[in-house]
Amino acid sequence: MERLLCYLLILISFSQAFVQKDMSKTAFVFPKESANSYVSLDALSKKPLTAFTVCLHIYTDLSTTRSFSIFSYATKKDSNDILLFWSKDKGYIFGVGGPEIVFKASEIPESPTHICASWESATGLAEFWVDGKPKVRKSLQKGYTVATDASIILGQEQDSYGGSFDVNQAFMGDIGDVNMWDTVLSPEQINAVYVGGTISPNVLNWQTLKYAVQGDVFIRSQLWP
Repeated sequence: MERLLCYLLILISFSQAFVQKDMSKTAFVFPKESANSYVSLDALSKKPLTAFTVCLHIYTDLSTTRSFSIFSYATKKDSNDILLFWSKDKGYIFGVGGPEIVFKASEIPESPTHICASWESATGLAEFWVDGKPKVRKSLQKGYTVATDASIILGQEQDSYGGSFDVNQAFMGDIGDVNMWDTVLSPEQINAVYVGGTISPNVLNWQTLKYAVQGDVFIRSQLWP
């Protein structure tokens, strides 16, 4: 009985850690390098994913200094079930289920930058968009399914489910407008999101975001339109 009560208290404590808020016109600010500052996101949909699109704004001056994590989606199946990562020597890294592909870039401009990544299991096609402009499509993990019960982290890369962070991969700067869908958005939809549209995101919705902040992360007004 005592063990059951303890378990229930842990569940209640965990559920209360998340707050839900309309984050429109605000951003998460990561002002310094840290191994214990991050934001956890709670997905609206708990279903496995056979397709998705994730979009967000980032603002950082780290791109020519070192590599860092942008978006880390871990499951019990794989700590990198979905990964968006910047490699100083290669460019944008996009991972699904472990394997990764590179979308080459020499730097991220020191200005707010909008990124979208999409993937579908049926064809394995992966797309990457920067400020409304597409990179060349590539192939990644055809036939794969992204597992459920995700731990979604901004600011750190998960080397294990919900943890094992490395300060040398930590993000520093601003992240905002994080939205995710369980479909591949069309080029027209991507551009609509880039200019400020919402297109009803059903996995992560910035306007009804459920999140928990850990460490030195702050919510401030966006520095982009």
